[in-house]
Amino acid sequence: MEYLPVEVVGNILSRLCAAHDVVIASATCRKWREAAKNHLHSLSFNSTDWPVYRDLTTSRLEILITQTIFQTTGLQYLAIVMDDVDEFSAAPVIAWLMYTRETLRHLLYNVRTAPNVNILEKCGRQKLETLALAHNSITGVEPSYQKYPCLKSVTLSYVSISALDLSLLLSACPKIEALALVNPEIAMSDAQATMELSSPSLKSIYVEAISLDKFILEADSLKSLQLKDCTLELFELIGKGTLKHLRIDDVSVIHLDIGESTENLEIVDVSNFTIMWPKFYHMISRSSRLRRLRLWSVVFDDEDEIVDLETIAVCFPQLSHLSLSYDLREGFLPYGLQGSSPLENVVVLELGWTVISDTFSLWVAGLLERCSNIKKLVIHGVVSEAKTHEECYMLANFTTSIVKLMRKYMHVDVQFVYE
Repeated sequence: MEYLPVEVVGNILSRLCAAHDVVIASATCRKWREAAKNHLHSLSFNSTDWPVYRDLTTSRLEILITQTIFQTTGLQYLAIVMDDVDEFSAAPVIAWLMYTRETLRHLLYNVRTAPNVNILEKCGRQKLETLALAHNSITGVEPSYQKYPCLKSVTLSYVSISALDLSLLLSACPKIEALALVNPEIAMSDAQATMELSSPSLKSIYVEAISLDKFILEADSLKSLQLKDCTLELFELIGKGTLKHLRIDDVSVIHLDIGESTENLEIVDVSNFTIMWPKFYHMISRSSRLRRLRLWSVVFDDEDEIVDLETIAVCFPQLSHLSLSYDLREGFLPYGLQGSSPLENVVVLELGWTVISDTFSLWVAGLLERCSNIKKLVIHGVVSEAKTHEECYMLANFTTSIVKLMRKYMHVDVQFVYE
């Protein structure tokens, strides 16, 4: 180890990252102390890494973090994730940000400060590439002088910010590619009923636990859109047909519009969602490159609507992974078996039920006949703890039916997932 260049030692310490481990390792000898001071690039203070953090008072923890950061000279990655700390004082937080602002590229910070510190204003703007901020407020964004030329990824969790400031923040990040909004507190002005975001460089957006009347996103380069646990009156995507991944989970939305140009869609994953199938189908019907389709616990707005396999087979010829879960309503099967077009490229088939019935095994058999090249079958089911005699009888019959059926498909890997 004595022949290792000090720069290599610095890289080793940076791979450790956890502040507690770095401090112990750097005490090995003078060379390692020099490496920690001059060549350490990554430092993380995380309450899950070292349980002792939880036993320290807030003031003692602030001193410890200050001393450790101030012993370095070129930090590029700094993470301060303390789940058990109510809040830090503003002064030490400002000191950490000001000390590292010339070199810092990645910042993760999730502790409240009192009084509130404008993290965006204090951290270095010229080199920052990744920002993950939680439990803080962002106010007064001024894109005229607050530019973040290198910022590519922004994650805001439980952050208070106005719709205007969020829009201005995006405009201040000309290279942003990924945006994640997790349970943000969005302040809307009286005159502003719509949140409008625009970014020509944005490629991925993840939105969770947000409640708005209208949300309009203009993103010409967007490839991935994920909405989860959201309540929206209107969501509209304005783009140029670059979207590849669409995921919707437990979303309530009256009007959903992802644009007409959906030819490049490869993955559509919809779960716990109420849809008008004709409108939704029209939205994705041009996606001839679709490789993965998942419709899970989907409720149809009209009880007479069905999604038939013929439609899926004809419109999505490249489909290789198909996942369907249905709710049998009084003997009505939402995903009909009409038609004869094969799903010849499907190699993975996932099927599920919420309430099992005799029809389910027939449905499985009908789907398997369409998938001539299937390699894997996964069956998901819900089994209640207090099972009635009828439920036990149904489950036994289903098991027997599947055993008999799969004798015809010995080459298929079958898995059961019950909850």
